[in-house]
Amino acid sequence: MAKTKYNRIGLLLLGVGIYVGVVAYILTPKEKLQMPTPYSFPVSYAPDYMNIPIDNPMTEEGVELGRHLFYDGRLAGRTHKDSLMSCATCHKQTHSFECGIDHPKFKGGKTFGLTGVPTPHTMMPLINLVWINEGYMWNGFVNNNNTQLGGKYGVPEQEEFHYKNIESFVWMMIVAPHEGNGSIEKSVDLIRSDSLYPPMFKKAFGTEEITIDKIEKAVAQFVRSLVSFNSKFDQFMRGEYQLTESERRGFFLFSTESGDCFHCHGSPALPLWTTNLFLNNAKDSAFIDKNDYSSVTKNPADKGKYRVPTLRNVEYTAPYMHDGRFATLDEVLEFYNSDLKRSPYVDPLMIGVNHGGMHLSQQELQDLKAFLLTLSDTSFLTNPDYSNPRPNDEFFIQ
Repeated sequence: MAKTKYNRIGLLLLGVGIYVGVVAYILTPKEKLQMPTPYSFPVSYAPDYMNIPIDNPMTEEGVELGRHLFYDGRLAGRTHKDSLMSCATCHKQTHSFECGIDHPKFKGGKTFGLTGVPTPHTMMPLINLVWINEGYMWNGFVNNNNTQLGGKYGVPEQEEFHYKNIESFVWMMIVAPHEGNGSIEKSVDLIRSDSLYPPMFKKAFGTEEITIDKIEKAVAQFVRSLVSFNSKFDQFMRGEYQLTESERRGFFLFSTESGDCFHCHGSPALPLWTTNLFLNNAKDSAFIDKNDYSSVTKNPADKGKYRVPTLRNVEYTAPYMHDGRFATLDEVLEFYNSDLKRSPYVDPLMIGVNHGGMHLSQQELQDLKAFLLTLSDTSFLTNPDYSNPRPNDEFFIQ
């Protein structure tokens, strides 16, 4: 009798538990049950100090949404074929997401906006940016310590219009005269008008609401997903490729003071192939550019300093230097070899400046170039995860 009583109590409690569970499921907002999938980077040996804002965690759904927005020409707030502009207008995958020197519109790699206003500097490739914590652009203006809000191009001084991180570049691209020269309101309205987007925003952010903040975050997630660690040298480090004799000699020159490249561009211990420092590399003896690193730090000692760019895919990222003065990799090597210019602002790391350069032989220059070409990752240039998701759509930039 007692056993039967306890069985009934147990069944009653089980029934109550099931009822409560069903009611809780019904009353729980659907968006809370469909959590986005955390994004996993396809590399295991890269630096671990990722620059991912706490309010914009990486998710597979956010990255995919960002990929669509990255290529959508309506992002500049226009629909006319001749006025479309997206991130992909200038950032071409075949050139490590910079425009390249052979761009049909931007001759010599010199970019300009829809109004024809030129950009202040040449482009930097969008590659492994998730590991940059020192500030973005050639002069580091966009950085985590920047407290400036909006205030330019008619944009209000509000928190969503900051100059801190990759997210910032989206609204800047929309409104800057040397880029889209458009309206944030029109851009958001055009993205809202595409019936494919609301479900994608819901998957990525839990709501179909489309705002500039969510657009920025999605694009930034996609840009952070653009990573490259499959060059010949990466394969060499994994035991999958053997360097040629010329490549080995070039690696030795790069990694010692014979070539003196490693001080600025790092080594295999830091596989980004840049220290991400801002340095004066002895390009000039006089300085007229008002947008160098000193314009950000307000320190006169920083005149002529610019970010040290990554050497990954350097084969495909001409023109070179902040002003695009060198069209070929050979010209860059010859500059470091025989054309360094002294000034009070040259970085002490430029040990060859007092002699005008490193004065390597032609064979040594060829070997050094051979090594630099081992840093090319052609799989990055063709990775379908980074390509145009709607190539047949009239609004999407090829």
